[in-house]
Amino acid sequence: MRTLDGVGSTPRSGVGAARWYRPDADLTLPDRPDPAAVDAEAELERYDSARDAAREALRDARDRTAERVGEEEAAVFEAHEGFLDDPTIVEDVEAEIRDGTPAAHAVADRFDEAVAQFEGMEGRMAERADDLRDVRDRLLRALLDAEGDGPTGAADLAALPEGTVLLAERLTPSDTAALDPGAVAGIATVEGGRTSHAAIIARSLAIPAVVGVGEALESVADGETVLVDGEAGEVVVDPDGARREAAREAGPDAIRGRVETADGRPVEVAANVGGEAELGPAAERGADGVGLFRTEFLFVDRESPPTEDEQYEAVAAALSAFDDPDDRVVVRTLDVGGDKPVPYLDLPDEPNPFLGRRGIRLSLDEHADLFETQLRALLRAAATEAGDGLAVMFPLVTRVEEVERAVATVESVADDLASEGVDHAVPELGAMVETPAAAFLADALAERLDFLSVGTNDLAQYVMAADRGSDAVAEYHDPLHPAVLRALDRTTAAAEGSDAWVGICGEMAGDPALTELLVGLGFDELSMSAVTAPEVKARVREVDADAAASLASDALACETRREVLDVLGLDDRGP
Repeated sequence: MRTLDGVGSTPRSGVGAARWYRPDADLTLPDRPDPAAVDAEAELERYDSARDAAREALRDARDRTAERVGEEEAAVFEAHEGFLDDPTIVEDVEAEIRDGTPAAHAVADRFDEAVAQFEGMEGRMAERADDLRDVRDRLLRALLDAEGDGPTGAADLAALPEGTVLLAERLTPSDTAALDPGAVAGIATVEGGRTSHAAIIARSLAIPAVVGVGEALESVADGETVLVDGEAGEVVVDPDGARREAAREAGPDAIRGRVETADGRPVEVAANVGGEAELGPAAERGADGVGLFRTEFLFVDRESPPTEDEQYEAVAAALSAFDDPDDRVVVRTLDVGGDKPVPYLDLPDEPNPFLGRRGIRLSLDEHADLFETQLRALLRAAATEAGDGLAVMFPLVTRVEEVERAVATVESVADDLASEGVDHAVPELGAMVETPAAAFLADALAERLDFLSVGTNDLAQYVMAADRGSDAVAEYHDPLHPAVLRALDRTTAAAEGSDAWVGICGEMAGDPALTELLVGLGFDELSMSAVTAPEVKARVREVDADAAASLASDALACETRREVLDVLGLDDRGP
């Protein structure tokens, strides 16, 4: 038995037979010909055709990932599509082809240069290199006519035998999204980081994963028995019985029912859900309902909006999955625009869509009819047997007037349903705090609503003026930056003394290393990818609320991220 150290990515354990995945085996480039022998025009046509094929494949991958994993995780493939049209890449590839380089070599040259540039950076920026590799490999497969249907090809990943521990130098988001969680017992990679898109998808699929093991992983042979401990960050080769048993016992089982801190403060631990397929696994992992039900999945991959009945049935299904009287299902009304386009809605084409018409702004104006239809479905669902647990929140609120108009629309829809003799009820109403404006107005919002829910992914983006989809400013998109922490504190403090509860539904909530901080900041609810719910619940039980408040106070006094990490006892990998 020997143990290899890496970075735990998914805090679960699994044991199985090692199988190496070497996708580069079928992407070997032929020798470069004499430039004079290259038909540049023909190679340019081949490059254009490869881009079209890669674009179609990326859209297919996006749709599959949205269905199997969630809309949030699938958005990475939209960013990948942007690489295909990046003028700095396209122009360089085309120029090299015109100079007599075959298309495949030109693609490899330009993308390898970009990959090297990203790898020379730090943190999340370095991990974006895998995204570039994903796009590069799609182009090369098309140009080399290597479809990946062989024993080491990409298509083979969806059909791995049960009990496989997949080993690789690295995995791209496409590779990871293709895996069957029922077959793959674990993942271990030579390279990679915890915040890479591939690692995020693995966590969402609840596949045990350890990344960044280093060259030592190459010593593991195909067929050897391997244990992947994503909690300890270890890969154990030929584990003995005691280690296998310890791994089975590592990490808490699903914890049913609400939990309290060690000194008796209740904290709700809920799941973020992006589709009906995620409801069962969330319940199995012990989530206290749904803290963020993304209704966008109902609107994508179709040619027209869902009907009122279709939306009613989807929400009713969520309520049925969490029918305990204490469970709550928080539904976010349609949040499109920005990085979430829906072609048939004819969304505005804006130079900076994140600062344009999106979220509640569209619902109150251009798409008021869709908003009212959705509210009809929600109010009907609130009248069902499990409907007492329904809550509805409005996205991207920046003005008190928006909340007042949204609440007035709810009341108008309720009046319409009453006049039609349709059973209905008005659920709890809340707003997402995703902008500095909402954080500054949190006291006024809390007076008018039943709850607030902080979306840390967008809040960090807007506080730090850093597009969360842009690799160039990835280091700025940081929920542990003191400015973001102070926005969180302002929100919870503003709700004190009101009847409104405050939750948090960004990725930050799912990191057990940050549970004490978030409890100390005063959050009543933490909502996350369901895979980490047991660990967070177990951590809540260990927290002393007074000590957590002191820890939060120390973190809020910090002026740099490094100081925050020191206070929290975290290394540079952070959350």
